[in-house]
Amino acid sequence: MLLAARRLAGCHASQSLSRCLTSGMVYSKGHVPDMNAGSNPIHVNNVRDRLRSIVGASTNWSDHVQAMEERKSLQSLLAKKQEDLPARKMKDSYIEVLLPLGSQPQLREKYLNVYNNVRFGRILEDLDSLGVLICYTHTKTDSEKTPLSIVTALVDKIDLQRHLVSPDRDIKFTGHVSWVGQTSMEVKMHMLQLHDGVYSPVLDATFVMVARDPENKRPAFVNPLLADGPEEENLLKQGESNKMRRVAFSTASLLKMAPTAEERKIVHEMFLNTLDTRTVSFRSRVLPPNSVWMEDAKFKGLEICHPQQRNIFNRIFGGFLMRKAYELGWATACSYGGSRPFVVAVDDIMFQRPVEIGSLLFLSSQVCYTQNNYVQIRVHSEVSDPVTQEHHTTNIFHFTFTSEKEVPRIVPQTYGESMLYLDGKRHFDAVVQSRNGPSV
Repeated sequence: MLLAARRLAGCHASQSLSRCLTSGMVYSKGHVPDMNAGSNPIHVNNVRDRLRSIVGASTNWSDHVQAMEERKSLQSLLAKKQEDLPARKMKDSYIEVLLPLGSQPQLREKYLNVYNNVRFGRILEDLDSLGVLICYTHTKTDSEKTPLSIVTALVDKIDLQRHLVSPDRDIKFTGHVSWVGQTSMEVKMHMLQLHDGVYSPVLDATFVMVARDPENKRPAFVNPLLADGPEEENLLKQGESNKMRRVAFSTASLLKMAPTAEERKIVHEMFLNTLDTRTVSFRSRVLPPNSVWMEDAKFKGLEICHPQQRNIFNRIFGGFLMRKAYELGWATACSYGGSRPFVVAVDDIMFQRPVEIGSLLFLSSQVCYTQNNYVQIRVHSEVSDPVTQEHHTTNIFHFTFTSEKEVPRIVPQTYGESMLYLDGKRHFDAVVQSRNGPSV
């Protein structure tokens, strides 16, 4: 496999960086790429080791307090303003990671599901680690340890092109920084799988990462990003557009603003459709045919947050949270639809606060919108300190699934459930729009 720089040099100037970096590559038969410490691609098992080396994290839980104390001394290495940092190009942060399920069968069991396909929850974990490593590559310094603490702030979206991923073919992840703010970075990642000697696309992902000081308490500046040609300028513009879209979506949140006139009409029509015609009462409600009350379409789960699931900053690994939320969401969609669901998209996962080791993690999954074969799932996660009993929301996850057969219609009863329904519809419509079609 050619190295990234060599492939970039051969790309035609009119090609976009993303197309060039993620173009199908042919394996010579029997060829195994070098995946040692300084190579590209990196073996998937080495990603976390690289991250620990970059920040100076220990693999022993008993050393975590001392390691965090040592990071305080790196405070003086932080830039006072962004202009003090050298600008970087997109190719500078480009990374390839190989998950050799085909050539190294011993890896398969961790990634295998009961249907003999790859577990999507494990892929979420790998994407999260890769996104952080890409950002550290963009912000690399001459110091032995980086002063930056880079964490996942948001999963903007993940779009899947394939429902099924084979467990016995090699997988490749690629990615690079695609947009930079003052203290945040957008990362575009792609997953491809080897078929007939060529890597073909499986999914595209966009994550947003934020940089903090060595103690992960305050924002820190990151290197600016230079566009190399018109295609990369378009990527930067797209990153800015993505930021504005997220701001607009948040501003119009149903937790802040009333539903639109069209949405109020939808809620009222659903209410009228559930009235008991015999009593004509506001209190008497009847479930329409082939429908399920929203109250009856939820699952709950609990996780004890052990040190095994910690990240390099000794909080719970964001990829682990995504995997557990996805698996609960999948179970909810499976139970609701009565058949195997397939994930279509993941969007708008906001990491609102870190999850500390020792916390109790409560997950609540809810079917909030349905359309034909599609099920929109919302998973709410909150932590509880077992000593103080305080509860805090940490994440809201949004998953779009498609079922093998048409699913019952979900019906809200209360005003709060109606807002969940409209919020689910908004996320579903956003998935439809991002996939550039009238329907998913």
